[in-house]
Amino acid sequence: MNYVLRTKRDCDMVGIRTILAKAIEKGASDVHINVGIPPVCRKNTELLDMDFPAVSNEDVREMVVAMIGVDRFKKLEENKDFDFSTSIDGGHRFRVNAHYQRSTIAISFRVIPNQIPLIDDLNLPPIVKELTDMPRGLVLVTGHTGSGKSTTLAGMIGLINRKYKKRIVTLEDPVEYLLENEMSMIEQREIGFDCPNFALGLRHVLRQDPDIIMVGEMRDLETTSSTITAAETGHLVFSTLHTINAPQTIERIIDIYPANQQDQIRTMLANTLQAVISQTLFRRIDEPGMVPCAEILLCTSAVRNCIRENRIYEIPNIIETSRRLGMQNMDNSIADRYFKGFIDREEAIARSSNPGKMEKLLTPVEQFEVIQPPEGASIL
Repeated sequence: MNYVLRTKRDCDMVGIRTILAKAIEKGASDVHINVGIPPVCRKNTELLDMDFPAVSNEDVREMVVAMIGVDRFKKLEENKDFDFSTSIDGGHRFRVNAHYQRSTIAISFRVIPNQIPLIDDLNLPPIVKELTDMPRGLVLVTGHTGSGKSTTLAGMIGLINRKYKKRIVTLEDPVEYLLENEMSMIEQREIGFDCPNFALGLRHVLRQDPDIIMVGEMRDLETTSSTITAAETGHLVFSTLHTINAPQTIERIIDIYPANQQDQIRTMLANTLQAVISQTLFRRIDEPGMVPCAEILLCTSAVRNCIRENRIYEIPNIIETSRRLGMQNMDNSIADRYFKGFIDREEAIARSSNPGKMEKLLTPVEQFEVIQPPEGASIL
């Protein structure tokens, strides 16, 4: 649920509106508030001090109550964690987690951009746009926290919304981007408010006549099973996982299941999975901002056979040899971003899967000494 800060007096008293407004002004992506120190924000991966005094536990308590009210605050006290979204003047929205650490309250905010991102502006591989044209199956966007998964999904759903007359149902915790109906009809259900949890939401969504389903995260066995079943019944389903590449994504899904069910899920996954987009963000050196590097797996017949026959270790080689189809591994993407002048060489090498190989790949040819044969000598 999106909680609007309740009154100007409350917000001025605790300073939360001022802190968040300053973060927006700085172009920050995150804000962190901990007892005993001033608020800190993150911009382009760097943590920056904010020009505010240190906050007390009572200050933070009042901030949280100003956002969610006394009744919801009791849930935070009971569960020690509480996810929600909030907004301030100007329509700026934030995904929020309030939690306890060292017996004091802390708050983490993620800034949600006002505008639904256009997929053409996200610097993603062209094949990502084509995945939105699929009639059915499972498309996964994976990566660590803060890698841009939600933004990629919003861009893909936004493209569908502008192109097709579809019924789209999303299950999110919490709702981040507010999607407006254009060509499509969209329902956004927030976990904990519009439905109890992902598994129950998915259990009933098939009775709501969706064409496309977006599941915020495949967190557990029941949610994963229901997500794959929805894709198996002829729907186009998008979801996310906290995995760093395509093979790990497939292994993670299979490992969620008990050993006696893993052969069955391999078959189901081989039949339903259409693509895996694994991404991470790099700081740009050509202009302020971030740029994604992405591994792309498309489920060809060879990939489906690997999943079905438990030969996941062969998938990286298939990705490497299928670039003409639109596949690419993460290191190829990193190298591409470097040669286009988007990212720093040292960071490209450090964050690659094989730094030694990447260093050679990024070394200009002219740096190698060319030994000329003596005049008149044969090179044969």
